[in-house]
Amino acid sequence: MVDSGWKLAYEGFEPAQEGHREALCTLGNGYFATRGAAEEVEADDVHYPGTYLAGGYNRLQTDIAGRVIENEDLVNLPNWLPLTFRPEDGDWFNLRRIEILAYRLELDLERGLLERRMRVRDAQGRETSLVSRRLVHMGLPHLAALEVTLCPENWSGRIVVRTALDGRVINAGVERYRQLNNKHLTALESRTLGEDAILLVVETNQSRLRIAEAARTRVLQGGEPLAATRSALEEEGFVAQDLTFAATKGQPVTLEKVVALFTSRDRAISEPLDAATSAIGEAGSFDELLGSHVRAWRALWDRCDVVIEGHARTQMILRLHIFHLLQTASLHTVDCDAGIPARGLHGEAYRGHIFWDELFIFPFLNFRLPEITRALLLYRYRRLPDARRLARQAACRGAMYPWQSGSSGREESQVLHLNPRSGRWTPDSTHLQRHVSAAIGYNVWRYWQTTGDREFLSFYGAEMLVEIARFWASVASYNEELGRYEIRGVMGPDEFHDRYPWREEPGLDNNGYTNLMAAWVLLRAAETLDYLGGERRRELDVLLGLQAEEIAHWQNVSRGMRVDFLDDGIIAQFEGYDCLEELDWDAYREKYGDIHRLDRILEAEGDTVNRYKVSKQADVLMLFYLFSFEELRELMNSLGYPLEPDTVRKTIDYYVPRTSDGSTLSRVVHSWVEARSDRPRSWSLLAEALESDIADIQGGTTAEGIHLGAMAGTVDLIQRGQTALEFRDDTIWISPCLPTELQGLHLKLLYRGCWLYLDISCDKLTVSAPYGWAGPGRIGVRNQVRPFKAGDVLEFSCHLAAGGWRPAPRAPTHAPADSAGADGAPAQHNPGDAAP
Repeated sequence: MVDSGWKLAYEGFEPAQEGHREALCTLGNGYFATRGAAEEVEADDVHYPGTYLAGGYNRLQTDIAGRVIENEDLVNLPNWLPLTFRPEDGDWFNLRRIEILAYRLELDLERGLLERRMRVRDAQGRETSLVSRRLVHMGLPHLAALEVTLCPENWSGRIVVRTALDGRVINAGVERYRQLNNKHLTALESRTLGEDAILLVVETNQSRLRIAEAARTRVLQGGEPLAATRSALEEEGFVAQDLTFAATKGQPVTLEKVVALFTSRDRAISEPLDAATSAIGEAGSFDELLGSHVRAWRALWDRCDVVIEGHARTQMILRLHIFHLLQTASLHTVDCDAGIPARGLHGEAYRGHIFWDELFIFPFLNFRLPEITRALLLYRYRRLPDARRLARQAACRGAMYPWQSGSSGREESQVLHLNPRSGRWTPDSTHLQRHVSAAIGYNVWRYWQTTGDREFLSFYGAEMLVEIARFWASVASYNEELGRYEIRGVMGPDEFHDRYPWREEPGLDNNGYTNLMAAWVLLRAAETLDYLGGERRRELDVLLGLQAEEIAHWQNVSRGMRVDFLDDGIIAQFEGYDCLEELDWDAYREKYGDIHRLDRILEAEGDTVNRYKVSKQADVLMLFYLFSFEELRELMNSLGYPLEPDTVRKTIDYYVPRTSDGSTLSRVVHSWVEARSDRPRSWSLLAEALESDIADIQGGTTAEGIHLGAMAGTVDLIQRGQTALEFRDDTIWISPCLPTELQGLHLKLLYRGCWLYLDISCDKLTVSAPYGWAGPGRIGVRNQVRPFKAGDVLEFSCHLAAGGWRPAPRAPTHAPADSAGADGAPAQHNPGDAAP
């Protein structure tokens, strides 16, 4: 499967694997993406063509289980791929009805090119070779192109080629959603454009998003046009051209299809139909487009590549993960007012909604393309009014962001969930995951720390932090008996537990992760206001109605939040966790094999996961993922709770065996926290996380869309987890300990606008900043600390493989007071506080 560090390749046609391959071979540019389905196929039990637009949503209602529910979906746009052929007296090309003599599918990550090579023989013994190449242009976001070269190897005759745009598609890529209404498109117009092009215009039937696609198809031989007769075929929502020409044995013929896609949401256009028509008329040939496309990718890889030595498969998978991240969120996303869907633009799982996965994605973008992070945070800022409305509806102040977000800021979480194992619809309470608001506040703060973007913090980030802090302060109730503040009726990151088995109403009390994140956000919001000072602080006081008494209340809540504990000082996942039953894990593994989704297994048995000490994914352990030990200890101390160093190990040993890893994010978190004390175990978990999508370890979920948070998280595990990279105390601290599988690691990171180069081998570390440096003035590698400035190239000799993690020196929770910005804004805080 691994052809090189840059190519993902599949030999042979495997119908059962097509959905998986189509997701992994998706091509996109941050504006739109198209799954890697073959050009000649339609959606069926094997294939699922899909094209998705960043932010392209539509809502439909369905009468199901005795109630009307409304769901918003990322819409499957008209399929621009159709390009097929047949001998004039034969059948349309179909790999499932023809003899395959050779077949290879190859995704070139370096060039952003999908290539398919095959030789086939039909029932009449005619042998034909075909080579198809496809791109979605990374430099010109509205253009895509494909090229098919076919060669009759033992026959001559006339060939009919059909090129089409198909708007009759529906959203049917996820089986468990198929009981819901899924026809989102209304046909508006379809016709030919001149001699060699066709046009299709559709509109979503609720959001009124108008989409125009224009396709130009040419027939070439030896680089010159080949005479072909053309006939048009038009149906509602469908337009095609049939091209008929003579083919000669042994002489290749090339079919070139270039497509333009525009919508009514696009900027700098008058109208999508005219824009698509104009673009297709001006577009160059496939080879010309490929050239500029490759140059755009070359610039991205120069920024974003992570090079490792010694393990070819790991290298390729890392690049695959970076590739799909950049196809989902690129510089073209900046103007789209779109979030980053948890499953990318690669399928219809989770209906294309935005969750908290950006918590795992932003660290990669912060250090390479912070402009994208800024745009994605502004997606959240623009939905602040809706978050305020949701808070009011919950009788709270401030802003309560939805667990699932789409086109607007309303809550898009389901109210009913279908268990595919039992076939039953059950109530869905996942909207109670209020911790998404804390994650957004965390993302604002870490972006600011890494970039020093004072304008963003002052004019957008501060307002978001204030309103999120207001929410936590208002949702926390004071327990007179305990003298503590409590947060009740929520769900934690675990996702399995949504209620107590002894209580009818949904929600859990005092989830440890939620309470501590709330306390942390309250501290950061007050700190930000202190740092801003000056005119902007006075403006915010007036605009938001801030009073000293309110901020004093934040301080009281942040220092009086309740945290429950189990034996040995382990933070309890939630109040009452110790009253739950233990699960017989061995019995369920023996009975079911795959027990990642224990919630579905137990519901199908008439039981409930709420009865047991089991988790879908990391919950309490998320705290050790997001914060260094010292930062977490400082937070706990502010609450009056001690945190001893051995508590980390005890907590890991307690919760990991009770986690089913039903989420791909879980292994990322577990690998990170193990990196603090058990590097070999950490690497083993990272290896599993790397395989999540490429090996489809969850048994079919990747076909519905890749897991973008896990993909980005694995890259961050390499760049910060395995290097123990931290920025603190005006020092860059690095403590790399490469696993034996790797002989070297090479990467560069953008910190406060300057590039930092790291080259790590088994016995030497080289650090340099050749183009300027505005970060910490020292480099610390274990016990060696040296001055560092622009132009320096420092080498450290150290037996890195022999080292292990040691507790880091104290990491402050805020920037030095004497380094405030021009507007009173705080200087960059150390993002490495999240590193082991």
